[in-house]
Formats: sequence, structure tokens, C-alpha cells
Amino acid sequence: MLSLLRMGLAAAPLLMLAACVSPDAVAEKPAPAKSEIYAALPEGRKIQSGTASFYRHGSRTANGERFDPSGMTAAHRTLPFGSRVRVVHDRTGKSVDVRINDRGPFTGGRVIDLAQGAAHRLGMIASGVAPVSIYVIE
Repeated sequence: MLSLLRMGLAAAPLLMLAACVSPDAVAEKPAPAKSEIYAALPEGRKIQSGTASFYRHGSRTANGERFDPSGMTAAHRTLPFGSRVRVVHDRTGKSVDVRINDRGPFTGGRVIDLAQGAAHRLGMIASGVAPVSIYVIE
């Protein structure tokens, strides 16, 4: 009796896995990733608004480049690496064109993290954050 119980317990995970796969299951096409959606947007189209921040420390970006704090680059959570976007300061109208080469920001409520050089051009160094709109340019 005990050996039958052990066999049943040993076979239970296999039975559960078998129940998950059905030969009649129809393979669904997965939803496109956000990066695919953004990549398909026409140039000049506003894609996002929110709060921008900036960073000046780091050695490597998520795409493997050496981080340049004075560069015109930015981190975005979903835009494809190499995307070029125009970031417009909503209060001053100043803008800067940046290339996405990193991932982030990882602080809630932020939509883009600019390298210090780009943040300087927007005039947001003193405040640390700024309300911005992001447009695809390339």
C-alpha cells in the first residue's frame, strides 16, 4: 500500500505537466513587445509624457557602451537601443535629441533618464527632474 502511494506521488508532477499541454491547443501569436510598437511609430510623433531625471555615474550602459556623462544619450525602459528621440522640457520649451543606449529609469514616476550632458541642455540640473514630452525622430 505504501509503495502504491509513493508511486502516485512520484507520478503526480508528470500528470500535472501532461495536463498543461494539449495537442488540440492552438498556438497564439504573442502580443508585440512595447519596443516593437514604438519602433513602428512614425517620426515626430509624441510617444510619452512624464517626468525626466538624469544620471552621471556608471561604467557601462545596458547595450554595452562605455557610459559618457556628457553625452547626448538616455535610458528608457522599452524603446529599442539606437532609437533617437527628442525630449522637450514642457515648461521651458527647450529640447534635446538623444540616442537610447541604456535601460531605466527604475524610480517610479519617471519616463526617461538623461545623461548629464543632455540634462544640462534642457536646463534641469538644478531641479534634478523636469516635466517632458518625448517624440520619436528616428
